[in-house]
Amino acid sequence: MPEPTPVQWADIVQQLGAEIAGPLSAALEQIQNLAATGQIDRRGLRLLRRSVDDARTAGMLGQQLARLASGRLRLNRERQHLSQMLRSVLAQRSRETQARGVQVRQALKPVEIWADGALLFALLNALMDWALANTHSSVDLRLDLTPWPVKARLSCRFAHRSLELLGEAPEPQAASTGLDSLAWRLLEQTALTLGVLPLREQEAGITLLTLEFNQLAPEEAPPPDSTHAKLEAEAERLGGNSRPLAGCQVLILAAHRELRAEAQASLRHMGMLVDAVGSVAEAEQFCREGLPHVLLFDAALMDEALLQLIAGISRDAPDFAFVEMFDGEHRTQLSTATSDGVARISRRHLADALPSLLMFELSRRN
Repeated sequence: MPEPTPVQWADIVQQLGAEIAGPLSAALEQIQNLAATGQIDRRGLRLLRRSVDDARTAGMLGQQLARLASGRLRLNRERQHLSQMLRSVLAQRSRETQARGVQVRQALKPVEIWADGALLFALLNALMDWALANTHSSVDLRLDLTPWPVKARLSCRFAHRSLELLGEAPEPQAASTGLDSLAWRLLEQTALTLGVLPLREQEAGITLLTLEFNQLAPEEAPPPDSTHAKLEAEAERLGGNSRPLAGCQVLILAAHRELRAEAQASLRHMGMLVDAVGSVAEAEQFCREGLPHVLLFDAALMDEALLQLIAGISRDAPDFAFVEMFDGEHRTQLSTATSDGVARISRRHLADALPSLLMFELSRRN
């Protein structure tokens, strides 16, 4: 696959600056209005939050693009069940799609490929980010095999214009601008890094993106050592400075600010998106707006409300990762070693063991 040229990366950096500066300028205007009047209504609060969220999202996309441009990625190609991973991503994002009122239709043939699991997971999430941000209809996903030469082909189809306007011409410039956003840049560069060819077509308000995977997995079993079975192996990979979890989202639930700060500090070098809340009610509200990838929670908050939250998330996303933090001495436990599938870690081991624990928990779910 061709590498992006310096000019192309310069365009991406320029676009990154624009997508951060625009929302921040809007946020500054709201803040100045608040300072001048001393008042802000619900609409103003919503606009302020949306502006900050948009700038934050652009910064996160820039972080992931920088990771792809660094040249330090070490791809660990293993047998990946593409259809199962895509279903897992869709299940994890079911609340988001329901909140947006978007129906995701899928026709997925079982396909196994050779690919880096973490980067493939990032690609599928980038695909959904881009499609959900631009669709005015449902999103149709289809995974099948080409007859010859045999390749896996994942197609994503949606209407990027309102259905009532599909017959009108010409197409407004804004529609193309949205499709060429930073979210598209990340999707495109992630695909190229994986060796996947992204083919995008637009016609009469309909967008069709096709991702072609050339490296199908053979029928025989993969080599016995190509697993993420041990926590030590994940720690070694983390030490390679490839930051494979960059862009994954962690929600920290802890009532005490000190514990939230300790957990955040232990993850600061992983490139993950970290949010923190102080109550179960706040965590419920956060998850209603979109599920993170991991819920890291204080054992002291365990009550009926938290149990119901865990049960609800597990129903929507069976592969979701939960990690419970304990005060005092407690042996670090992987989710595979507990009866309820919740990983556990002592507060005093957050700094040295939490990154490796999350590496294991997220890689085994991908």
